[in-house]
This record gives sequence, C-alpha cells and structure tokens, in this order.
Amino acid sequence: MAARLVFLGRLEELAGCPFADVAFGAPLHWADVLAWLGDDQAPELPALVNSDKVRLALNGMMVTDKASLTVVDGDELAFLPPVSGG
Repeated sequence: MAARLVFLGRLEELAGCPFADVAFGAPLHWADVLAWLGDDQAPELPALVNSDKVRLALNGMMVTDKASLTVVDGDELAFLPPVSGG
C-alpha cells in the first residue's frame, strides 16, 4: 500500500521536496505520519505540522481532527501552511 504526502509553501522547503510517496503495510494514523516525518524528513516537521497553524487535506477534503486521521492505500495527504498576505 502507498500514499502521497504533499508539502506546500514553507513546508516544501523544510521537507526538501514537494511530495513524498510512503509505503506501508497497514493504514496510517496521525501518530504514524508524525513518526515517518520525524524519521525521514526534516526534524522540525513533526512539531510544525502537529500545530494548530498547519491544516491538512485528505483527498481534497479538509481534516478537522488530526488525531482521528486514517490514511489508506491511494490516499493523498496535503499539509497546508498558514497563509498570509495583504
């Protein structure tokens, strides 16, 4: 099974790539995603994406409760950083 993690804005810079394809044997939960980010990406990413400032979209739908997240085969999980502008 595999899923795609998409990093947007500043998160792409921190991750060093616009996306990452993750292979797994069982559905991923939020703690699994954070652990993968800590192991394979920038060390500051888990704390940043776990903050209330970063939003998530699973297959184009906003995630309202990160703790209840489940990622299955073929899913796309996008990390949306805070947006500022004038």
